[in-house]
Amino acid sequence: MIKGRMIPDASALQAFAAAARHLSFTRAAVELGRTQSAVSRQIRDLEDQLGLRLFDRIRQRVVLSDAGRRMLPEAEALLDAAERMTLRAIGGRDIAGALVVAVLPGFGARWLVPRLPGFLARHPGVRVTLHTRAAPFDMEAEGVDLAIHHGQPAWPAGVCSYLCRDEIVPVAAAPAALSAVALLHLEARPRLWPDWLAAGGIAREGWAGHRFDDQALLIEAALAGLGAALLPRYLIETELAAGRLAVLDPRPVASAEAYWVVLPEGKAADPLGLAFRDWLGAQVSSAATEPLPPGAGGPKAGA
Repeated sequence: MIKGRMIPDASALQAFAAAARHLSFTRAAVELGRTQSAVSRQIRDLEDQLGLRLFDRIRQRVVLSDAGRRMLPEAEALLDAAERMTLRAIGGRDIAGALVVAVLPGFGARWLVPRLPGFLARHPGVRVTLHTRAAPFDMEAEGVDLAIHHGQPAWPAGVCSYLCRDEIVPVAAAPAALSAVALLHLEARPRLWPDWLAAGGIAREGWAGHRFDDQALLIEAALAGLGAALLPRYLIETELAAGRLAVLDPRPVASAEAYWVVLPEGKAADPLGLAFRDWLGAQVSSAATEPLPPGAGGPKAGA
């Protein structure tokens, strides 16, 4: 059984990091608001505790030793982590609850954030932290309470609940015939246009056109008049409402994949997580919340 840990004093680590940045105990003392002798003593005590020489004293100046250079990045990372922990604790003094949510970047910025004030109004005092993530991860290890996932309902150690599916529509900066407009592609979904055209019975070649590796770039390209893009409606609600993008074909094609709300197995009954999941479900239409029947759906959509 370990009775104690080899944890150096935080003040000594601060003194070491400051002296390493300035290569001067005097300047480190000024930065930290201490005396030069106090900084020198703290670094000496740290060296004694570690059994290492962290600085080489050369005439009237100091330089980092090999051991000091190796230790500096870890010392700075430890101090940064301690500061983040302290700030989180201070920031959480007056909250009624906290929820850490992982969300796909496009879904979070374009769909979730504009609706988030509604959830916070219903749950005053709750603090929400959003992280952008694009693939499954260990939610418990990273302290995440809930994730919004696009794809199939599969997440290690997670409980998935259906949220909605994409409705994919072709859009451009101005009304135009699909046969006369260039096609804009998402690099991660090279088959999206060919599959969509085939599903709609539209006879035109679907492979040519400019390509983009990000949904936000694809939207901007369509807004700039470079051609037509296939996009989920949720990503372009604002542009459609303002008339900045026009739907070129009113026939929607649903994605075969869907959005899922994922709770860690260990928090599957957490009241705040369940309240957020239920609130999310209430934000989508009743038609969209019906899961796809087996085998249904058209081309896959990007997240």
